[in-house]
Order: sequence, then C-alpha cells, then structure tokens
Amino acid sequence: MRGLQDFAGEWQITRRIVEASGASARFTGSATLTPNAHGLAYTERGTLHLAEGAPMTAERRYLWRAAAGGRIAILFADGRPFHDFDPAARGPEARHLCDPDTYDVRYDFTGWPLWRAIWTVRGPRKDYRMESLYQR
Repeated sequence: MRGLQDFAGEWQITRRIVEASGASARFTGSATLTPNAHGLAYTERGTLHLAEGAPMTAERRYLWRAAAGGRIAILFADGRPFHDFDPAARGPEARHLCDPDTYDVRYDFTGWPLWRAIWTVRGPRKDYRMESLYQR
C-alpha cells in the first residue's frame, strides 16, 4: 500500500496529450512533492511541445493531503478541492466536475515506483486524453 509520504521527492514526467481531433502535444519535465505542515506541495515544471508553434514553459501547483481511510486528497494551489483517490485501490479512479466539462482520472501504480495518471476530459469546451508517466 502506498501512502502520501511515498510520493515525496522528485519525479520525472513524460506526458502525451491527444485531442479528439487527433492533434497531439507532449510535456517533459519534473514534479517535486515537498513535505510541508499539511502534507505535500506539488510543483510541476517543464516544457510543453504543441503540434504547431514554439515549445513553451509550463508550470502547475497542487496541494496533496492525507484524507480519511488512507485516501489522498488533491487540492488546487489555492486550497479548492480537485479530487481524491485511494492509492491502495486496484485501479484508483476519481472525477472532477468543472461545469460544463468532466475530468476523469485513472491511476496505475502496478509498476511502482513508476506510475501513471490517465485523464479523459470531455465536454463542450474540451475533449482530450492525457497520459502522464512518473518515474524517479
């Protein structure tokens, strides 16, 4: 079973984003999960390569917290809830509603410490699949 602190440290990320139209993009970078008084601070930095145009620097931040029942709660950097998951579950999944779009994620920890987050995003504004591979 993996707990919150098992994610602490630096991870290399390789991400592929495929739009329903077939257009694709990729991201390469790192995520650092730094312990703090409330859990872990997630900081992701890297380069986003779009199908057309110059590569661009990309960054995002989240807060990871221990939640009831061994779950991990992920919040936006401003503290708003994003989603939570059970890292011990077989094929943990979660959903985030960002009206009118829906974000579904499935985590894969079967190759730990290599792991994946696979997002399917659907709605009138967005329609893509994003797979991120994390490794030490």
